[in-house]
Amino acid sequence: MRDLTAHPAWQEEDLGIPIPDSPHACSVCLPTWKSVLGYEEGRDKVVRRMRMGYPRFFRHPLVKRLNSMAAEEIGREGEEVLVFPNKLSAQRAQRWIERRGETAVRSAGFHGMQALAVPAKAFQVAVDYQRFTGELPSSRLAEDFINGKHRSSNKTHLLQRRLGKIVGVDPKQVTVFNSGMAAILAILRSLPGVKEGRKTLQIEFPYVDALKVQELFGNGVVFLNQAEGESFDEALRRIRGGEFAAVFTEAPSNPLLRTIDLPRVAAACAEGGVPLVVDDSSVGPSNVQALRWADVVTTSLTKWPSGTGDVMAGMAVVRPDSVFAGQLLGGLTEESSACSPLYVGDAEVLLSNLKGYPGRMAAHNANGLALAALLATHPAVARVWHPSLVTREAYDRIRAPQGGYGPLLSFTLKNPKKAPKVFDALEVCKGPSFGTPFTLACPYTLLAHFHELDWADACGVPSDLIRVSCGVEETAGLLARFSKALEQA
Repeated sequence: MRDLTAHPAWQEEDLGIPIPDSPHACSVCLPTWKSVLGYEEGRDKVVRRMRMGYPRFFRHPLVKRLNSMAAEEIGREGEEVLVFPNKLSAQRAQRWIERRGETAVRSAGFHGMQALAVPAKAFQVAVDYQRFTGELPSSRLAEDFINGKHRSSNKTHLLQRRLGKIVGVDPKQVTVFNSGMAAILAILRSLPGVKEGRKTLQIEFPYVDALKVQELFGNGVVFLNQAEGESFDEALRRIRGGEFAAVFTEAPSNPLLRTIDLPRVAAACAEGGVPLVVDDSSVGPSNVQALRWADVVTTSLTKWPSGTGDVMAGMAVVRPDSVFAGQLLGGLTEESSACSPLYVGDAEVLLSNLKGYPGRMAAHNANGLALAALLATHPAVARVWHPSLVTREAYDRIRAPQGGYGPLLSFTLKNPKKAPKVFDALEVCKGPSFGTPFTLACPYTLLAHFHELDWADACGVPSDLIRVSCGVEETAGLLARFSKALEQA
């Protein structure tokens, strides 16, 4: 097995290999700017070399095989078959696909799971549903089924206990899901205001699908790109008026690592009777204490808590004294068990991975702080986004007593045309996702917003932005790699 901390995947020959070196890797090597463009454009010379990808965006080979097995049993000519973890997730998908794809979809049981037979013309709609909801079988579930070892046992209670201890709450306040996006969607479905037809409010530029989910599965979303000035004051007034079903934000945001004035927003939410939903995935719950102000906090356990990049999972933690605690916990528990359960094989891996968390975050944080400082003073760098450098005062308000400023950062160059050369020269692993023991870089905007680059740029997220997730490599060596690559600028 390749040690990517010592021997990163960064060259053309590494295109398409799974990172980490695991059959259940959650990322894939896209080593050059050109390969990222080729992937986004669907160019065959790139796509055919892709052995893996982020599971919600790229159908895992084992899941593909599971789908093929289901197709052999229930499929007909002109149909594509997708397997869902259970009946409820398939029923919801069926309604969504039929409405948006304007076609009938067949549903059938499949060895304890559920399969949908989708006409070819609506297949992309079905794939999009699984991407946005995260409601899909994991690679480990598929592998066990293929090998005749599919298990129905559950270890969620053990995870709740471990995670509750990390966050500092009773395990009953923790709900575990098969992905972070499923956790966000479960909250949206559990909000009383959504059922009453109200819109949600998104404050700060978020991870792409966090906004898409509100647009597609709620009643629409009001988007405030930046929490400052008159528009922010107006948003607070509308919150105090009880206008929204909920307020969503990230602390800090991804990829701009900005933090809103969480206490101020929380006060407005309390006055208006509006739930405040905060996602802390970019730095993880060991670095920030968002639950002190939020009614519910979501975390992608795929990232820093797992720390290896080889398992998908998410959680939602409800603040015990929230006035919405009863409603949220009831809805989340039902959603987790009936729609988005974490497969036992993934739960076992996550339990093992959690053993080093949060202690290992000190090394990650130190590298993030050092790299941010280096980039901020480099003559070729135009701007750096890191909690130590942007909205630091707001971040410090929510920083945990032993927490740092996180290992995630973004930067741009003074000459944007040099970004491809600098990226190509970076001797670190390159691909989507973050939270791995090895440093991982990507042209974030190209990957997340390829079909809406102008909109992203108007929101202050330029197309030449490079995002870096700092690993636990020796700090001097990591800084030397970036200094060397920046010579191309």
